[in-house]
Amino acid sequence: MPRVDVHRISDAFEDVFDQALVFHGFADYMRDYDVFVYATADPRTGISPEYLRYRFKYCVRASVTSTVSPEVWRRSLDDRLIDFEQGHDLDGYVWGVRWQALYPGMKLLPGTAETDAWSARVGLPFHEAVIETNGHSISLVFSDLSVNRIEPGYSLFTGHNDQTEAGTL
Repeated sequence: MPRVDVHRISDAFEDVFDQALVFHGFADYMRDYDVFVYATADPRTGISPEYLRYRFKYCVRASVTSTVSPEVWRRSLDDRLIDFEQGHDLDGYVWGVRWQALYPGMKLLPGTAETDAWSARVGLPFHEAVIETNGHSISLVFSDLSVNRIEPGYSLFTGHNDQTEAGTL
């Protein structure tokens, strides 16, 4: 069975500690889970900000829960809060900032019964990652990770003009 370098995965997680999560969800083909991060450095370093896609390959489980407390949720139902310009002065969680702080960040968990079972069934090593932000907690069971720089203008969904209509197979 091939071994994925868990140190490489952990190092990739450390690279974006306390950066901005800007989008997450399954890739349009629904097998891999993508986490998009806007990474910046102190301007004095001369390192330009960049968008990175963390692609969790062969993702067999993705669980997302809110980390926003029920009290804050109650104050955050106003639709004006999904637009920063309308909601930034209101009392509530301003969804319209369109990013979440990657803090405490991403971590790789030690092997679990679930990851061991998937590894045995599929014949690949599986891992579990937990991604914590000020808006969501994401738990993923996956086999591998790729990290790619994403250029401005990248589109998550463009639709497909193929012969399969939604709802028909």
